[in-house]
Amino acid sequence: MILSAVILSALSIHTVGAATPETVNLDLGKTVRMALDNNSSVKISAAELDAAKAELDQAKGSRWGSIDFSHTSGRTEKYQSNVIGNNHSNQVSITVPIYTGGRLEGVIDQAKKNLDYYQYGMSSSYQTTRYNAEKGYYDVLQAANTVNLDKETVNRLDEHLKNTQAQFAVGVVAKADVLRSQVELVNAQQTLTQAENNYEVAVSSLNNVIGLPTATRLNLSQGLEYKPNDYTLDNCVTYAMANRPEIHQAEASVGMAQAAQKIANSGSLPQVSLGASNAWSNDTFPGQNRDNWTVGLNITQNIWDYGVNAAKVREAKANVVKAQESYRQISDQVRLAVRTSYLSMREAEKRIKTTEVAVAQAEEDYRIAQLRYRAGVGTNTDVMDASVALTTAKNNYIQALYDYNTSTALLEQSMGVPVENE
Repeated sequence: MILSAVILSALSIHTVGAATPETVNLDLGKTVRMALDNNSSVKISAAELDAAKAELDQAKGSRWGSIDFSHTSGRTEKYQSNVIGNNHSNQVSITVPIYTGGRLEGVIDQAKKNLDYYQYGMSSSYQTTRYNAEKGYYDVLQAANTVNLDKETVNRLDEHLKNTQAQFAVGVVAKADVLRSQVELVNAQQTLTQAENNYEVAVSSLNNVIGLPTATRLNLSQGLEYKPNDYTLDNCVTYAMANRPEIHQAEASVGMAQAAQKIANSGSLPQVSLGASNAWSNDTFPGQNRDNWTVGLNITQNIWDYGVNAAKVREAKANVVKAQESYRQISDQVRLAVRTSYLSMREAEKRIKTTEVAVAQAEEDYRIAQLRYRAGVGTNTDVMDASVALTTAKNNYIQALYDYNTSTALLEQSMGVPVENE
């Protein structure tokens, strides 16, 4: 069963005295796609991911060592003998790490976990952007429905005022009834003005999310709807713990901290590398003397550094504990976020059903109040109260639909439901 709000179509903004802004037709899916294509947060996450891939390539490349070439050309003048001499020298050297005490392995592990972190960060950015786009879409619908509801109220009160004035003209009702009706109409017009401004703000905000000029008019093809779902709280929590990107990011942070500890531990272990070089030089370019070559094994060992490396190890261990506690904290926050959004969704769902009934009752109550007033057996106050009750009932129904849709979107974001074609 799908229930729709009283008014489904969004409004168009007309700017007096200015060029007519472009109008863009949107549905919910197109809104999300535009946000993903144009949102800066997504582009930043993509750049961070590219940087993490490059860091991993650097880390992997460092384990194979390096090959370096150097060249020097010089000219020397010996003033005593007026002899000018040239010198050209070249050298090629190769350095290959043999054993680093786990340092290179730690650097590679750290880079891998860093890549994992930003891959999940990309997913998080996608999901957050989707939620912001969906909420912005619902905000515009909510604001549009409120404007139309307030217009309906103004029209209803205007019609009642005309009826009251007609009755006053023939002496059926008192002047006080006319004055009260006029006051209620003015109040409703003020409320409508505020609602129209809120609509403009909502449209501008959504335009900002999806990358359109803020003055763009929007025509939304989908309304606020009630689409039942079969989510259960336990299943939602279980899904979130397995799929929420922020939890996987926290896991990656623990891995990075552990890799950093491995790097720190390597500071007290020997570092072994193999080196080879060949140099040639002469007074003619590029040089013919190629007999100067070396091959050697280089071993370095930190004997004493006044506790510097030991302090680095203690720092790394503390950072591991910090990352582990952050993981626990984020896991608890995810559980709470899922529970909160789930309960809010179910609460809004109940309100949809009750407020729908209330709208029907309020419409009937207003109809009866009008008939009684025209018949002279009811009061103007009865009509005003019934009008307020009808507006409140319809507003509560629209609010319940809005809360249900936004809570559902927030629940799916809290669960880590992936974006389509992510």
